[in-house]
Amino acid sequence: MSVVKINVLTVPAEQREVLEKRFASRAGAVEGADGFEWFELLRPVEGTDQYLVYTRWRDEESFQAWMEGSMKSAHQGGGEGAERPKPAASGSTLWSFDVVQSAAPKNA
Repeated sequence: MSVVKINVLTVPAEQREVLEKRFASRAGAVEGADGFEWFELLRPVEGTDQYLVYTRWRDEESFQAWMEGSMKSAHQGGGEGAERPKPAASGSTLWSFDVVQSAAPKNA
């Protein structure tokens, strides 16, 4: 079954709009990655300053290949001498899960 990766980003209130705009304008390389199945950016509603970046992958190997390939390239900046923008998140933690059960809505 699939694997789920959740990147937990601590984002101060004044950086929320910046983070969301950066995700909205992202290159979209993840959608074309081999083994990629799903992406969601989850905004906190109350009681926390942590956004969740949810991705689902066919297997661990697909996720690792993306991490070492297009994701790594995308996060290394805009080329020689280019200045990277200040991160919107003040912290990041990666959670990993194996999908052991899943369900979809029943067609009525």
